[in-house]
Amino acid sequence: MLLARNRIEAAVRAYLAEHDFLLVDPPGLQRSPGNETHLHAFGTTAIGNDGVGHQAFLHTSPEFAMKKLLAAGEQRIASLGHVWRNRERGALHAPEFTMLEWYRVGEDYTVLMDDCMALLGLAARATGAERLRFKGREADPFARPERLSVVDAFARYAGIDLLASVNGEGATDAGALAGQMRGQGLLVPAHYTWSYLFSLVLTEKIEPNLGLGRVTILDRYPAAEAALARRCDDDPRVAERFELYACGVELANGFGELTNPEEQRRRFAAEMNEKQRLYGERYPIDEEFLGALAIMPAASGIALGFDRVVMLATGAPRIDLVQWVPVAEFGA
Repeated sequence: MLLARNRIEAAVRAYLAEHDFLLVDPPGLQRSPGNETHLHAFGTTAIGNDGVGHQAFLHTSPEFAMKKLLAAGEQRIASLGHVWRNRERGALHAPEFTMLEWYRVGEDYTVLMDDCMALLGLAARATGAERLRFKGREADPFARPERLSVVDAFARYAGIDLLASVNGEGATDAGALAGQMRGQGLLVPAHYTWSYLFSLVLTEKIEPNLGLGRVTILDRYPAAEAALARRCDDDPRVAERFELYACGVELANGFGELTNPEEQRRRFAAEMNEKQRLYGERYPIDEEFLGALAIMPAASGIALGFDRVVMLATGAPRIDLVQWVPVAEFGA
């Protein structure tokens, strides 16, 4: 499996070179690790030459650094490197893992979908696999993918009209969503937010049905669940965000990137307020990033979990089996 990992990595690097991507190497140490409610970072203290300590973090994604490069003039860039996420460990999760992230300036986010399918095909060919596999589920990486909107997925697999709980500006109504869930016989916790209920339905009712037989592209997320994406021109309630699924496993998260710094600041503030409420902590906002966003050109970008692709191409049941030296266990 580890030798297969190397073959897949070589194929990915060749694809990036063939399509004129400049491979960049963003630093893992950042002022802010990202500003999403449910992503948890590893914090540390950076001590300057004057002996004064400053808060710093290992990034959860190279996104902020890469968008600064786009603002500086780069057009097509990619990074294949390690990222860190705390509070994550399991068959599909590791506290340190490899992420492939790439950006295309001036290109529609649907082009990223084509990239994803090409990369899955490369991974399968590198291992001689005709199908991607995970715990008894299979998907054909060479078949035309299913493209399914989040709204249609909620209707199909949960019997829920998701947009009935979202107003014309994209604001959400938790009570309306909770009522529909109860009507479908789904359990609703005593304390909830719209975002929590959305994630609950997505995890329990929808994700297990995605990417079975062929790859699924789950597209057009509600704007409230797409803090880094621009809204769709035809419906401001939803945004240019998609996730890639195979064998019920989420592999990638892509966006038509938001480039409005004021809107981005508002979204970050809302995410951090919710993080404070749920977890009692918040991360600083990278002001340099917001400054760069003001001059960043229109672009599309995506992050793909490289280890998970290797898992599915080799049939590995756990992520640690495709990592050369898995991170040591901490605690019970």
